[in-house]
Amino acid sequence: MKKLLLIATGGTIASETGEEGLKPGLGAQALLAHVPRLESLYSVDAVQPLSLDSTNMRPENWVCIAECIREHYDAYDGFVISHGTDTMAYTAAALSYLVMHSPKPIILTGAQRSIVTEDTDARTNLYDAFCYASDAASHGVSIVFDGHVITGTRARKVRTKSRNAFESVDYPPVALVRDGRVLRYIREDRPNEPTFYHEMDPRVAVVKLTPGLPWQAVNALRGCVDALVVESFGVGGLPSSDGGALLKEIRGWREAGKVVALTTQVPYEGSDLALYEVGRRALTEGGVIEAYTMTPETAVVKLMWILARERNVEAVRRRFYEPVAHDLLTLKTPEIG
Repeated sequence: MKKLLLIATGGTIASETGEEGLKPGLGAQALLAHVPRLESLYSVDAVQPLSLDSTNMRPENWVCIAECIREHYDAYDGFVISHGTDTMAYTAAALSYLVMHSPKPIILTGAQRSIVTEDTDARTNLYDAFCYASDAASHGVSIVFDGHVITGTRARKVRTKSRNAFESVDYPPVALVRDGRVLRYIREDRPNEPTFYHEMDPRVAVVKLTPGLPWQAVNALRGCVDALVVESFGVGGLPSSDGGALLKEIRGWREAGKVVALTTQVPYEGSDLALYEVGRRALTEGGVIEAYTMTPETAVVKLMWILARERNVEAVRRRFYEPVAHDLLTLKTPEIG
């Protein structure tokens, strides 16, 4: 019988109705009590390091979850983390870096409705997560939601209310879970030993380009953060219709020893900065790092992880372009003469 640990962190799955709306209130043992068949299938223990609406999740909380996994790692065959859906993609990406190369499965799940409601998806999602965590071929960080298994660095929340809240972006789901069976699409060699990390630099911000965005809005962030992720249009670029003011501002970040990464607002197929002049100038004059097919959530979290270890801009660039857990699927050096 597999020995599994539930790590409860709050979220909608554990919510109760309060005076001002839903908020986390149910503990880890209460969640397990709503899925009684688990105790006949697995040896399950539970801990509760956090109880948060996932809107309130912060980088130090990701470190806390990773530390909880580290403390219990040798005693269990796998881990299931119950989590709010709103920032689950960020946490899954963070754990992919904080607990790297894990030969044991680390599975995040949650729900669009509380486990105490009659028509909830919580009981099925929790059951499916334990099924996948117990499978002999499972390892590493994944999200299990609505029967789909998504690699931790490839998930995005794409629906606010429907049960199929998450999609795997530019990478196929690893498996499906149906009626307690794992139907696996992708098999990978199991790593031998995990590597744990203990720090994240939270000083990373995101700016979503809008037509006519004043450069001063970006400048206002320069003294507050160490890195900026710019969500550009289409395949990516920086506008020149402002006389190059925004491009000059981005170059100023680089000259100040700060990092700017460029990604796209488009959900699928990633960036290609070498295609258009506005993209090439961002590379050559702005010195930006290109995110390619990396999701914005993963780009933000990877920079937080790297900046906790590297401060030199070129060293950060090199680490950013080193693929981890399928975070970077397309990488090409543009030929710019």
